Amino acid sequence: MTTTNNHTKFKEEVDVLTELDAYHSLVVWNDEVNSFDWVIETLVDICGHSPEQAEQCAIIIDSKGKYAVKDGSYDYLKPMCDAITERGIGATIEVIAG
Repeated sequence: MTTTNNHTKFKEEVDVLTELDAYHSLVVWNDEVNSFDWVIETLVDICGHSPEQAEQCAIIIDSKGKYAVKDGSYDYLKPMCDAITERGIGATIEVIAG
């Protein structure tokens, strides 16, 4: 019975750490410079989106002004954010309100 309690406690701690770690979003911003095709290509290349998913994101970015294209830990999202901005597209990492 002690093993079950320790296992449950460990699982709860891991769940909490995982939840806290994932409270970030990679946000891509709309601009008047970059084409839809360039944004779509970037999301496919850098974020691993399918072409259809990337196209949907680009449409939302265009209509709403920004869109969270990926969620995860800061450390996971930071290299993607840097790679997107290096391509001349505005991107930021934001904390998800929880």
